[in-house]
Amino acid sequence: MTRPPAAQTLPFICHFSLRIMSSSDTPTRRPVDFSDEQVHWDLGESQSYGEYLALNQILSAQRPVSFEHDEMLFIIIHQASELWMKLCLHELTAAREHIRRDDLGPSFKMLARVSKIQQQLVQSWDVLATMTPAEYSLFRNQLGRSSGFQSVQYRMLEFIIGNKNADTIEVHRRDPKAYEDLQRALQSPSIYDETLRLLSRRGFEIPGEYLDRDWSQPYQPSKQVAAAWLSVYHSVEDNWDLYDLAEKLVDLDHKFQLWRFSHMKTVERIIGYKRGTGGTGGVSYLTKALELRFFPELWTIRTSM
Repeated sequence: MTRPPAAQTLPFICHFSLRIMSSSDTPTRRPVDFSDEQVHWDLGESQSYGEYLALNQILSAQRPVSFEHDEMLFIIIHQASELWMKLCLHELTAAREHIRRDDLGPSFKMLARVSKIQQQLVQSWDVLATMTPAEYSLFRNQLGRSSGFQSVQYRMLEFIIGNKNADTIEVHRRDPKAYEDLQRALQSPSIYDETLRLLSRRGFEIPGEYLDRDWSQPYQPSKQVAAAWLSVYHSVEDNWDLYDLAEKLVDLDHKFQLWRFSHMKTVERIIGYKRGTGGTGGVSYLTKALELRFFPELWTIRTSM
């Protein structure tokens, strides 16, 4: 069959399209038919979706202190972030335990999941950034001294990943349970501490003072630790699981930095260089936080390779 020239094909297609669009066979909109389904309309004694998720409690937990429209956005962004942080803590605590037991497989899945959660946290700043300085100023003064700096879960995240600072928990003395939880997290090995213990068990030379130390003290970089990691990266095939773990930790650190950067830029966009409601320097404080590294040797060896 001879193919018609392109110039003749286009009018044919257009004519055919018009016929379809003008057809009287256009289906009418009807409700979904559930007759073939087995929907449990009567739940009996079984719990419902809302009951299982405690939605009455969650959806009634937004209590604005003003009548300003945008305060609801501000509250929900922070509450949703706290839920994501709770899941991060759940996953990281379990991952640390698997590393302690030399059971790396499950820890890889958990760390990969945390990375995806971190993406959600980073993107949440884009939503908050839809609020303008004029809109935030309408209710900011009514927040008092409340601040994200006081987030218990954020502080616990920093502790379990490795940024220990005993001074940061003083603001929580008014909450005995939170203070106790933070003290416990401060004095426990971080996920990086357990990773260095793992390296030692695998035969890599890790200084003894890094294997049994005061876990509440900030981690100090070590040339010997860097040398151990360099050996892992120079013999990837022989140390694939350690190499994989190292890269997942780098991803964790990298995503945390992206979150901090997005936080800083969103604050700058909304309040400029005003002080934070919690008393910090605001943008200047958040900028300093960008210099922190959870796993310093995993970054320095990149220059040496």
